[in-house]
Amino acid sequence: MKDDTTWIDAKGLLCPLPVLRLRKVLEGLPEGAVALLEATDPASWIDVPHFCHQTGHELITQDDQNGVKTYLVRRRVDD
Repeated sequence: MKDDTTWIDAKGLLCPLPVLRLRKVLEGLPEGAVALLEATDPASWIDVPHFCHQTGHELITQDDQNGVKTYLVRRRVDD
């Protein structure tokens, strides 16, 4: 993880809270900035990619290690 990546701890939170936290953080970041979301809610595996697709943010990576799901998301660049 790069030093300028914003980390979001959503472990233990249930749907829709992980995505809402991600949305709030991304809204406060400059265009092209990266956020790392960690969540334990199984629904986030579907919700986060769907959120990124609907809003134009880039889902860089998605991983699941021992029930902790991590998502690296780049804030969209508005034209």
